[in-house]
Amino acid sequence: MHLYEQGVLTQGAMRLTKYTDYGIRVLVYLGTRDGELASIKEVARSFDISQDHLKKVVQDLAGAGFVHAVRGRNGGIRLARQPSDINLGSVLRHTEGLDELIECAGCPVAPACGLPPVLAEATAAFAAVFDKYTVADLIRRRPELQLLLKAV
Repeated sequence: MHLYEQGVLTQGAMRLTKYTDYGIRVLVYLGTRDGELASIKEVARSFDISQDHLKKVVQDLAGAGFVHAVRGRNGGIRLARQPSDINLGSVLRHTEGLDELIECAGCPVAPACGLPPVLAEATAAFAAVFDKYTVADLIRRRPELQLLLKAV
């Protein structure tokens, strides 16, 4: 699986939004910091992404309990839990709202069509792969990640 292909995580034909991509990047960055506070500006600079977009993602991750935000002059962000306690499936379900791949509610044949259960099964299988991993799995090569993040 290529994690970052043109700024979008991909798995076969399924694509995750940039919102999820940015969310995972934030978690990876913070996971390399060993609990130290970081600024949104630092994270945005490290990945060369919009600070404004990142603020929205961080606020959402903080509201969901993945990130802890400290306000004030010496504030910043850090992981709210240990990297091994942040399951990627949970992050994915939160950022993507993985209820349905295709909205069948407005389709006139949905009540008799066999596609909705197939889509539900495909979505569950997709999310199940992410359920196997945590942020700790993404940052196993922490020293290398730290060097790469500082090189940007």
